[in-house]
Amino acid sequence: MNRRKFLTASAAAPALAGMEALAAPAAKTTLTTSIQRLNLQHTWTTTMSSSAFRDTLQVAYAHGGITGHGEGAPIVRYHEDAVAARKAVESVRELLLAADPMQFGKLMAEVFRKVPGDWAGKAAIDIAVMDWVGQKLGIPLYSYFGLDPKDTPLTTFSIGIDTPEITKQKTAEAADFPILKVKVGLATDEATIEAVRSVTKKPLRVDANEGWKDKEEAVRKINWLEKMGVEFIEQPMPAEMIEETRWIRSRVHIPIIADEACQRASDIPKLKEAFDGVNVKLDKSGGILEAYRMIQIAKALGMKTMLGCMVSSSVSVTAAAHLSPLVDFADLDGNLLISNDPFHGVLVKQGKLILPKGAGLGLTPA
Repeated sequence: MNRRKFLTASAAAPALAGMEALAAPAAKTTLTTSIQRLNLQHTWTTTMSSSAFRDTLQVAYAHGGITGHGEGAPIVRYHEDAVAARKAVESVRELLLAADPMQFGKLMAEVFRKVPGDWAGKAAIDIAVMDWVGQKLGIPLYSYFGLDPKDTPLTTFSIGIDTPEITKQKTAEAADFPILKVKVGLATDEATIEAVRSVTKKPLRVDANEGWKDKEEAVRKINWLEKMGVEFIEQPMPAEMIEETRWIRSRVHIPIIADEACQRASDIPKLKEAFDGVNVKLDKSGGILEAYRMIQIAKALGMKTMLGCMVSSSVSVTAAAHLSPLVDFADLDGNLLISNDPFHGVLVKQGKLILPKGAGLGLTPA
């Protein structure tokens, strides 16, 4: 090829490439929702419910050839279920299909404006979009938030309410976890803790799930729990009983952590005088972005921070785990309680959360 032909061919190449790009169909934006039944390895019992399975909402958001995955675990305490969560997501389908996901702040603000309640449904959208953003940028979400994956805390492993014998069995099965979380809030509390203590001397953290209604009983039980090696208590009284909890706080010696009383960032300032810290859950807050806001506000107020989860798959638990280098405590074991996890994500080694290195959430199919 002589010089003139070479220059002519070189000049034509970009134009041809541009024509090919125009001719190639753009990757279609899609939104897929489904309800996933997660089977529990043991029947899960708290003061609020008992079940052998939990239904969560799975969302897949595809845009520009990248697919982000999200999950919402509806909380019965707030009158939510997977069917309603799915309807909530479907109600903003056109908004999601038309949006630029890189404008995720604006997008989620509009989703929050259009969808009242249904926080688990909004969490599923938020997680899917943020997974997409991380993949688009080619970085894990913890890097997006400027966090060091080596700073993850130890996670507790949760022991649901059961008979003393099964409680002992569950405790023995959690041998690899250095800290346990035990559900209480019923008349059987002492028997439950004594069953755990008959098997292990590990540090314990306890969650009453609003189970105690009398403040004097709560003080009596919390002071007994302290003697049993319990590090802190979550939500001893009903969420609305903030003044009663403040009264309790002045009479006990271990921290009190707000759970049901703390759903979103706007709740935190009013809790400071009654609680020592807050338990942040993506399913309560509506996703990663609001959870991050909650953690920062609580830290600014000098409160302890904790990341919790519902019974859910590795999608939701891994999303929360990406924020875990920020917090003091973690209870991110919901995926470890099920037998049919559809994804691999965050790992736990001797209680330590090990974050995936892949972009976005870093999930891989199971």
